[in-house]
Amino acid sequence: MARKQARRRKQKKAGDFRLPSIPIARIVTPAVAILIVVATYHISGKLLDRPIDSISVSGPFQRVTALQIEEAISDELEAGFFGADVGRMQEKIQARAWIDGATVARRWPDRIAIGVTEQVPAAIWGESGLLNVRGELFVTQARHIPAELPRLSGPDDRSDDVARRYLAVREQLIPLGLDVRRVHLDARGAWDMTLTNGVEIRLGRRDVDERTGLFLDVVANIITGRAADIGFVDMRYSNGFTIGWNDGATTPATDPQDDDPAMVASRGAP
Repeated sequence: MARKQARRRKQKKAGDFRLPSIPIARIVTPAVAILIVVATYHISGKLLDRPIDSISVSGPFQRVTALQIEEAISDELEAGFFGADVGRMQEKIQARAWIDGATVARRWPDRIAIGVTEQVPAAIWGESGLLNVRGELFVTQARHIPAELPRLSGPDDRSDDVARRYLAVREQLIPLGLDVRRVHLDARGAWDMTLTNGVEIRLGRRDVDERTGLFLDVVANIITGRAADIGFVDMRYSNGFTIGWNDGATTPATDPQDDDPAMVASRGAP
């Protein structure tokens, strides 16, 4: 008898654990409410959606026309006012040559407003490429090259470096009445520049920043006073520079072909 009572107590204790019961209504009701909200949103969007009736395009059109902008997004317009993907429209517009930036927005009830900014060419890259004001190559084969732009050249993966050096040097030359016409970086890493007055500046491939600083601090002032007499300035020396004059004379210098000859700076006229 005692054993039977002990077994009953054990069975009772083992059966005491039960999973908590959750009323089905607590799960179903929120789920149904969410479904109703989602369905209402989609149905309302379909009911309110309408065809796009007009497109407005604004911007300083020099190289791109409003018609070209509309053609770039024509396949997106069929989705309707709400269905059209404005983000994809913006990407397609910005992918066109000469477009620097674009904004696309809906204007109730049926209009799409587009604003564009064009690239501003700041320099020619190589034979027919164009760099913008940030030094970015945005056209590789331009059909019309503005003749007044400076020419920059070098390895394609160094266009940013060439543009930065051009801008840095030009910024300091302009107050002196000088400007840069050409900057070139060859495959060996040697730099040379030509000013708008025709004077060639040879910087070489070593200590370029230091040589550029010496040119800006000292040589630029000499060129300002005697530009008509100077053919080139060779900065490829560890201790100074040499000036090549238009009459064929040069200041004494050792052979610079090794790109690092020893020389004492000579800053006077021949």
